[in-house]
Amino acid sequence: KKELRKRIALLNTQHADSTMRKLQSANILTALEAHPAFRAANTVLLYHSLNDEVDTHEFIQKWNNKKRILLPVVVGDDLELRIYTGPENMSICSVYGIEEPTGEAFTDYAAIDFIVVPGVAFDAKGNRLGRGKGYYDRYFAERKTVKLAGCAYGCQITDKLPVDAWGIRMNLLCSESGIVWTDGEKNF
Repeated sequence: KKELRKRIALLNTQHADSTMRKLQSANILTALEAHPAFRAANTVLLYHSLNDEVDTHEFIQKWNNKKRILLPVVVGDDLELRIYTGPENMSICSVYGIEEPTGEAFTDYAAIDFIVVPGVAFDAKGNRLGRGKGYYDRYFAERKTVKLAGCAYGCQITDKLPVDAWGIRMNLLCSESGIVWTDGEKNF
């Protein structure tokens, strides 16, 4: 997995300049927001992107007044969720240098309708390879959440990933070419 992360990271840094990344991110998120499950969602867990991830910063702003947007905060070995209330209530405080919302923890997990997940890589069956710390895997294992959407650049999608027993598959995978994979309407 470590070698695969390195290989994908190299491809990711080589595949496009910042202007192209912004355009690709916009295309990915346009495909995501057109999906009926996203449209129907009231409470959405997103992520505040790092430089090598699909850029969600403008997307968060766009949907903030239309949906309740949650963002994860790294607390020790776990993710804590907080409601996004605007850029003025964000601070850089995690191990990854990610901007995170300040304020109280959100714990009404049953209210979450849709989750958008970052990843280093995804495969054609919706499996996800994260950064290796297991934050999302632990979060999903405890909550058995459905309606998980992965967002990735095409260079991050591979035929098959090594899968751990605790790994959770995405229900939907979006890339700049649109919806790449879905598990069908059973969960949507």
